[in-house]
Amino acid sequence: MNRNLKPIVEQEKLNTGKMRNRIIIQEYDSKAVNENGYPNPEWVTIKKPWAKIKTVKGSETISGSAEVNTKVKRFIIRPTDGLHEKQRIIHRDIVYDIQAILEDDEEGATYTIVAISTGNKVMS
Repeated sequence: MNRNLKPIVEQEKLNTGKMRNRIIIQEYDSKAVNENGYPNPEWVTIKKPWAKIKTVKGSETISGSAEVNTKVKRFIIRPTDGLHEKQRIIHRDIVYDIQAILEDDEEGATYTIVAISTGNKVMS
């Protein structure tokens, strides 16, 4: 009996063409010092991966007398070492605090980073 058997699960190929946004992943360095040797804690760039970005949720609330806009986004990147929830992402000069880092499947083809922003911009 000659049957064309297809695999039960066909692995989805990673479409890197959709990863067209350069993001910056930063880590807070509390031990940094300036040129005079004085403590100067700062955010340090550790990685600049390409990412596919999807908006999960946006909301507006009123806190005190100020209106606050929050945005939750998913940043889908290739696997990389050294990521954790105490880091932050910069995209188009907006700061996103990392909430979770998820491995998308058992093959480890992509990671999804869930991050939230209140619209704060990077201070130059």
